[in-house]
Amino acid sequence: MNRLKRRVWLGLSLVSLLTPRLFAQRTYTWEELRDKFRQTNPTLLADQVNIDESRAMEITAFLRPNPDLSLSTDQFTIFKTPNTPYRPFSGVDESASVGYLVERGKKRYLRRESAQRATDVAVSTHSDLERTLLFQLRTAFISALQAKAMLAIAKDNMTYYDKVIEVSRGRFSAGDMAKVDLVRIELQRAQFQSDLISDEVNLRTAKIALLTLLNDRTPVEQFEITGPFDFKDGVETREALRQIALDTRPDLRAAAQAIVKADADHRLAIANGTADPTIGVDVGRDPPLPSFVGFSVDVPLRIFDRNQGEKLRTKLEIDRTVKARAAAEAQVLSDVDSAYATVNSTLELLRPYRSTYLPQATEVREIITFSYQRGGAALLDFLDAQKEYRDTQLAYLNLIGSYLTAANQLNLAVGREVIQ
Repeated sequence: MNRLKRRVWLGLSLVSLLTPRLFAQRTYTWEELRDKFRQTNPTLLADQVNIDESRAMEITAFLRPNPDLSLSTDQFTIFKTPNTPYRPFSGVDESASVGYLVERGKKRYLRRESAQRATDVAVSTHSDLERTLLFQLRTAFISALQAKAMLAIAKDNMTYYDKVIEVSRGRFSAGDMAKVDLVRIELQRAQFQSDLISDEVNLRTAKIALLTLLNDRTPVEQFEITGPFDFKDGVETREALRQIALDTRPDLRAAAQAIVKADADHRLAIANGTADPTIGVDVGRDPPLPSFVGFSVDVPLRIFDRNQGEKLRTKLEIDRTVKARAAAEAQVLSDVDSAYATVNSTLELLRPYRSTYLPQATEVREIITFSYQRGGAALLDFLDAQKEYRDTQLAYLNLIGSYLTAANQLNLAVGREVIQ
């Protein structure tokens, strides 16, 4: 019995030691989320297969034509000649021939070049998809950080206001406050409690969005993020950002690569308009003659079909891709200019909040609260001060969220993270 108790105690001890590790909360930074996203997002992984398929098509494009082998027998004897033995195979003619298509105009190499250019476009398109999906991931990450910051402010406001209520109840017990004033103060707590509950729901929703993008089934309670929820004053010049975008944007690179592929396709279409001869060798036996060897060359006469339509189509495709590349460049510059203007306008609003409005709101709340608790300020002034402080804090956090979203939009427009 004692041995059984010791085993049970040992098992419970092991469970108590392992449980925190099994259900420990994992905290991710932005860099860790980004790396995990690249490894687990199903949309990104599925698109990666397109690149592998394109590389497989390069192998197919560079394959040589297969030779043709033909075996034949002829001259079987069907009817028997009178007064002679029936020998159906006595005069059989046996032959074998091998033919091979000789491709002219470097068709094989041009096919491979076209397939390689298609792979280049697929790689750039995949990078552009990753750029777009990372923008969505960063947007969800910013939403989670903002909800987390607002939740922290809501908890601080609730704690601060509960202390005010405790002091007010003491004043009411001492006969220094009317009951109606105490009730009005306690009713004001509902607003702070509503903020707290809403922020908890918003944080949970933002985490669910992140887990969905990561294709992660971890419970929300065990998933946490961390990172600075603040703004950086200053950004590179618009001209520098424009140049970075022109050098970096994968969709613009894909548009330029499409021009190169169109040119390769046009040269391939011209090559396909040439005639390819088929060279053949045949051997056989024609009794009573001995074995024989023959040679043949088959050349198609390209009189009517010289691939004129494909030549014209690929030539027009070159012109189309050049215009598409110009349109893509204009769109890139427009994206950069719009995002740059949004970031700067948000910074113009944030600077006075940090330097002036937040300190003033905090100072006013502290002064009015101190004065009200000592009978020097009216209840309406006290409630207004609490509301102004709360509104200022929320406005500041919303502006930071707008700044981070605008910075994320600028990173998307440029093609890489110029604002961390």
